[in-house]
Formats: sequence, structure tokens, C-alpha cells
Amino acid sequence: MSLSFNFNKNMKNSILIICILIGFTACEGSNKKNDGRFFSDDSFWNQPIPENPEIDPRSAEWIAMLEKEPTGENFGITYNKWTVPVYEVDSTTPVFEIVNHYLSEKEKKNWNTQRDSFGHWPGFSPVPVPSYALPDPEGDSHFAVVDRQRNIAWDMWGFRLLPDGSYESKTGMKYALDGSGVFNTADYAIKETESVHFHGPSRASGVPIIAGLIMYNEVLAGEIRHKLSFASRYAAFREFTYPASWTDGYVKGGIPEGSVIQLDPALDLSTFDLTPEETVVAKALQKYGMVLVDVAKGQPIYAEGLWAYPDKTWKGKLREWDGGINNIPYKHYRVLKVNKVINKGDSRSRTNSYWNN
Repeated sequence: MSLSFNFNKNMKNSILIICILIGFTACEGSNKKNDGRFFSDDSFWNQPIPENPEIDPRSAEWIAMLEKEPTGENFGITYNKWTVPVYEVDSTTPVFEIVNHYLSEKEKKNWNTQRDSFGHWPGFSPVPVPSYALPDPEGDSHFAVVDRQRNIAWDMWGFRLLPDGSYESKTGMKYALDGSGVFNTADYAIKETESVHFHGPSRASGVPIIAGLIMYNEVLAGEIRHKLSFASRYAAFREFTYPASWTDGYVKGGIPEGSVIQLDPALDLSTFDLTPEETVVAKALQKYGMVLVDVAKGQPIYAEGLWAYPDKTWKGKLREWDGGINNIPYKHYRVLKVNKVINKGDSRSRTNSYWNN
């Protein structure tokens, strides 16, 4: 550990000296690449869409489905609620055991299960938790922490502080920040028709909750270098594709979770009323696209929740449903070719009326 630390420190000093000698402008490219995006450079999440990609033959059908959205809204960005806050931690951050949430009889009926609790991935706990950190204020209570020194991420759904000062979460995953960012269905020992939440993942599609998240610092830096993530009312019933490892979709013939939707790269963004920050997002939608990762009442694209950071705000930069990305009609999007659809998933929608709303 000591040798690694000294090597990294010496490397940073060497890079600094080189930049001074040749001029900082020459180093801007390497600094830009070190923008803190999650997962390895060859991760699915970090691959731009090639020119002239194959479009799925059902793309027009699925886009027409989105156009039936009962709220009348197009894709929008969500950051005030129903999204994910991400907290940076290090070796000085207090560490806590995170206890499981045990299900009431009502919850067991709602989730169509006889299991006693949702799942924590083996080795998930303990977790470093900053004293100021807050989860998503809505019912999902998503919460993520990342340790860049050790290249580890932890993510949770249903995270909360208990009256006795301890922490609880419904789900819990621990994974490498420099890994693939993709979970393997075969690792869950999941039962057909049940939710993946019983096995650790905090997204119902079985992807990391930080995957595809629009991060504040990268938007301000002027470029997003990864795919985005979104949810939809029209996720397919028991159909998913890579990088998803499960699904909670409930629409027969809908869009499989894991599918990639791209904003037409030929679209002239200057014809829309976009802030500079919204243009950054739109360009990422053209270059990288976005992945369907969950179910929602609408089509929200996920941006980092900033509740615990009074010095950061999306206000004046990104709009949620009152302009910006939301002004771009569905007709300008397309669904890329969906390969190897897997016909498995959560069937709770057949017994839970919520999913039929």
C-alpha cells in the first residue's frame, strides 16, 4: 500500500512538472479525460454510439408508444426527487454497519414473497457514511457513496437513519468503480418472477444506481463522456437486454430494460431553447444515448441529487419538466438494435395494481 501511494504521488508530481515545462494547455486533454466518470474506459456505459448504428425494427412502434404518455410530457430530467445523490468518501469517513430492512406481512403480500427481507450483496457492509449525507427524499430513498482512493462504490435503495442512530437499507451493493459497471444475472440465484431487490441491486433492472447518472461536475466541465440512464412507463413485461440483468417492466410489447435510446445525432440543437448545460446533456444523448433502467410514471432522465450540497444547484442550469430537454419531441429519438432479449423478470405487476397505473 505504501509503495503504491508513493508511486502515485511521484507520478502526479512528474505530470505537474511536465505541464509547467511544456505549458498547461498541452495537458488539458489528459485532465479532461480524468473527469471522474464511473467504470472502466471499456465499460459498456462509456462507449459512444458508432456512426450509422443499426436501429431496432420496432423503434418506430416504441417511439409511438412514448408519444402516448398520458401526462403529455417528453423526456425530462429529474434531480429534485426520485433520483440518486452521490457522496465522496475516503479513509477518514465514519464507517457503519447497515442493517437489513425486514418485511411486514403487508410488504410480503405487496412484493408477492415469503422472504423475510430484501437483499444485501455479500460483503456489502460496513459502509462509509458522511455525517451530512441525505438520501433521496422520496420513497425510493436511493443513496450512493464512492471512494475514489480505493475504487469502491456502495449503493442502496430504501436507505434511512433509524431512531437509535443506526442505518438501515432495503438493498445494498458494493462494486469496483473501475470495473465494468454491469452485474451478472447468474450471480443472484434469483427465483423466476421475483424482484432483483431481494439479491442486492438497487435498480429494478439490476444495474448500479450510479450508472448513467448525470453528474454536476461533468456538466459544468462541459462534456458528459458516458451513456445516461432513464426510466419509462413503457418498460416491457419480462423482457430485458444487456446491460440490464433483470426487469420490473409491466407493459407487454414495451421497451426492454437495458435498451439504448439515442437522440438523432443530426438534430440541430440550436433550434431548441437550451441552456449551455442542457446542451451538454443533449450532446451526450446524441453521442452516447441513454439506457432504460427502471419503471416510472413518465420518462425521467436521472441527474445527481444535490440536497446535501448548499454550494451546488441545478437551478438555472438544467430544467426538469418546464423546458430544456423536455421541449425535444419523442420523434427525434430512436431505439438502437436490441440484441438477445431475455424473457425473465419480476412478475409482481400481475398481482400489484400499482404497476398497472
